[in-house]
Amino acid sequence: MPVERSRILVIDDEPQIRRFLRISLSSQGFEVIEAAAGAESIPMIQAGGIDLVLLDLGLPDMDGQTVLEVLRRHSDVPVIVVSVREQENEKVQALDNGANDYVTKPFGIRELLARIRALLRRQSLATSSEAIPPYRHGGLCIDLQARRVRLNDMPVHLTPKEYAVLERLVRQAGRVVTQTQLLREIWGPVHAHDSHYLRIVISKLRHKLGDDPQSPTLLQTEAGIGYRLLTEP
Repeated sequence: MPVERSRILVIDDEPQIRRFLRISLSSQGFEVIEAAAGAESIPMIQAGGIDLVLLDLGLPDMDGQTVLEVLRRHSDVPVIVVSVREQENEKVQALDNGANDYVTKPFGIRELLARIRALLRRQSLATSSEAIPPYRHGGLCIDLQARRVRLNDMPVHLTPKEYAVLERLVRQAGRVVTQTQLLREIWGPVHAHDSHYLRIVISKLRHKLGDDPQSPTLLQTEAGIGYRLLTEP
């Protein structure tokens, strides 16, 4: 879907912020819908048709972190948190809860628009009509179209971050994906150098996918560079 036709849901209780975003986004060709509270926004997302969400954390009825957790149970729509909260722990929690990016208020509209366009481009590539065949390696089957991971015919339950890392590795199977690329795309630009986040997720993925960390045959570490999802000979 071309980004200029995308529908953006703005969840913010401040009318002046919603008005500013509505004018700015509409001028770029986006369709904007608004919600002033968390409970109001969830049915909108569940109904579908939303291409990206701008989410404030300080909502009147529930914390935005809770909205994000509920949202991720129903949708993979890209989410940019836009909040006055600038503490690192808030950013980490939001990204761990499934946010794709985090912007601190006050923000520059040009930067926000650039981040929106980047996320929509990635989402468009991820949902491309070109079918990606399931990845198979021994008893492991990863079907990105169905968002299903099975090991020896048993479902493997992954967190949003674990699935996001695995999905990007599957799309580049056999190639090295850099740490910086994974961190920027999944945790956001502010965490481009926080490699310990990625090491933890890779460790959990190896455990859940039955890969021996001492002698991996699935997830290979390229020291100082990134990770490679191996393909069978």
